[in-house]
Order: sequence, then structure tokens, then C-alpha cells
Amino acid sequence: MTDPGKPTTVLPASRRPGLFEAFGVEIEMMIVDADTLDVLPACDALMEAVTGTPTSEAEFGPIAWSNELVLHVLEMKTNGPAPTLSGLHGAFHESVRHADEALYALGARLMPGGAHPWMDPARETTLWPHEYTEVYHTFDRIFGCAGHGWSNLQSTHLNLPFADDGEFARLHAAIRLVIPLIPALAASSPFLDGRHEGILDRRLDAYRRNAARVPSVTGKVVPESVRSEEEYRENVLGRIYRDLAPHDPEGVLRHEWANARGAIARFDRGAIEIRVVDAQECPRADLAVVAAITSVVRALASGPAAERDVESDPSTEALAALLEETIRSGERAPVEDETLLGVLGYGGSASLSAGDVWKDLLHRFPPDDPDREWTDALDAILGQGPLARRILRATGTRPDRDRLRATYRDVTRCLSDNVLYTGG
Repeated sequence: MTDPGKPTTVLPASRRPGLFEAFGVEIEMMIVDADTLDVLPACDALMEAVTGTPTSEAEFGPIAWSNELVLHVLEMKTNGPAPTLSGLHGAFHESVRHADEALYALGARLMPGGAHPWMDPARETTLWPHEYTEVYHTFDRIFGCAGHGWSNLQSTHLNLPFADDGEFARLHAAIRLVIPLIPALAASSPFLDGRHEGILDRRLDAYRRNAARVPSVTGKVVPESVRSEEEYRENVLGRIYRDLAPHDPEGVLRHEWANARGAIARFDRGAIEIRVVDAQECPRADLAVVAAITSVVRALASGPAAERDVESDPSTEALAALLEETIRSGERAPVEDETLLGVLGYGGSASLSAGDVWKDLLHRFPPDDPDREWTDALDAILGQGPLARRILRATGTRPDRDRLRATYRDVTRCLSDNVLYTGG
């Protein structure tokens, strides 16, 4: 969930940035015991240490902090829309250092990655007990939040703006094509409950099932094709609200953030928020993935490809099937849907791996990176595989707890140093 129940600054349409004129980035990180790396429910204690009160929000120049649903997660985010992605990884890293300095006195530190590898959510889930508890407890009452799909999923969110209905439709159409490819770059959660079960992105695998009691909340994770805000409000949000109403007669969750698709429209912000990116090992890697996604979405939303007939885009079912493959196999997943391949610029009946598709797309549409802030990181991800693949090379598929803990200690040092994890 993203800032459920928290007030949002609503900008008038005349002040909203247009396509790719601003960016919002949010990175969720785990708070863990500094020695054992077990989850530690200390977000409110951290907030009190740095502000004097267990507040849910704090601002530190270009980066702000906020709580999430559970007490062992801290979210760092751009403090308002940023005009460029350039320089953000350094700002996030400074914020990580600030948090770690305060957490040291609590016997804690931040740990990166999409999911804690051995957390027991039934035993270790602690909901945020301060502001907005009505919202959190409503989610818990309806869905049961003491599970991996609610309490153990740390992601990087990318908010991309739109200025009007036409831009919304183009941006939404582009994003839904890219979502199934994202785990091939970003999967970072190969373990849950201390086990690897052949799935690279366990976070997303758990996430897509977390609202099974009200299936329309998550849908197929890949959002449905829509052509306007009106259609979205009726066919997506309207259905969610109607289906939630018997469980939530007071309408506590009747807000657009209740939508749990992999990309959701935030009409209050004038942005679409992409939410299928696993948190990486360091801000440099997070921003590299964000820059890659932005570059390809831009090409599909505002380049020659944007002139296509979106009515002929792949079906939601076809895109969801590909997402299932990349959740399981990451960069090795086959991309065989001819309609998607055609939109991406491949003719005939080509069959490529998701990793090869990313290599080609980023060769054709490279992120603007004059200072090489993320080019080297992207080259490493494309060459060595996503973080989950690199972790598995170090641990093997059946590590004992000591091996797992040692590997994640190395991954956690990457967060402190803002460097990529290269594996064993």
C-alpha cells in the first residue's frame, strides 16, 4: 500500500507537469536488528529519535520519510516532484546514512531488497499504531495483513505525471506494456520463509494474491486497457469500490490508493504510480532500474510508437501471463506474444528472452545519463541478471540460515556503500 489515508496535495490542472516533466520516486526499506538482521518494528522509534515525536512524516531537504502499514518498514521518497532523475541516487544515499546513524542507537539498521528472506509474518507483523490506524485496521480486518503479501514486501515506486486526459491515456497504455517486463530487471526477492521455491520475485508472487477475498482490488496486476479518466473511474475504481462496500460499509477504503494493481492512476496527483519494482540493494541500483523503465515508457508514450492503434495492444490476459513468467524466471522468461513483440518493434514470430528484450530496448532508447550515474549499474544488471539471480549465485538454492544471513549481510553493506551487489 502507498500512503493509505494520508492527505495528498491536490494540484490544479494548470500547475500539473506534463509527460516526463517531473518524477516521483519512493523506496521502501526494512528496519532490522543490526546483529541478527531479524525484522525490528522500530519505525516509530526512529521517527521519534529524529523529530521528537513518532510522526508518520518527516522532511529532510530533497528526501522525505514516512511510515508504511507495518512498523519494520521505512519509506523514503522525493519531497515533491523532482524535475529530473539525475542526482537522486545520491540524495537517497545521504538519507540512508542519516537513518542508519539514528538507528544505530536503537541497535538497528536498514536492510534493502524486496522481501525479508526469513521473516515469519504470522509472528512478527506489527501494524503502525499511530495516525491512520482506522485505515490499517480496516485492511487487516478484511484481508488479514499478517502475511507476506501485506507485511513483507518492499518496493520502489515510480510516479510519472500527466497533464490532461490525452496524456493519461497515452501514458497508461505505455506503462501496461512495460509492467510484465519489469521483474526481469528488478526481481530481488528469491526467498520467503528461508526457502527458495524456484521463483525469482517472491514479493510479487505473494502480492498478486494478497487481496483474494476481493479480487478486483488487485485484478491481474497488469491494469486493464482504458481510454480516459472517466472510463478508469467507472471500470476500475468503481468496480473496486462496489466490491469493497459489503466489507467496508463506512467507506474507509473508498480512495484511489485502495487499487492494488501494478500501476495505479493517482488523479489527485496527476500521475500514474508504477508499483511492481522490487526494492534493490542500493539507491544507485534503484535509480538505474527507474531510469530504464522511464526511458522505455517514454518511447512508447511520446515517440513514434505512441502513434499506434492502442486498441490492438496485447490483452490484459496476455500481459498478465508474461508477468507470471517474469515473476518466476526473471530475465530468462521467454517473450513470445507476437502482438507485444510487434509493438516493441520486432517483426515476424521472434521469440526472445525478457533479458534480451531489455538489452535491445535500452540500446535503442538509452536513458539520458551524461554523468554515467546509472549506465554502469544497468550494464551490470543486464549482464549478470537481476539482484535475485545474483543472490542465488551466492547462496545456492537451499542455503542454511547462516549462509543466508551472511549473504544478506553483504547485500546490506551495499546499501550503506551505495554499490551494486556482485554475488558470490
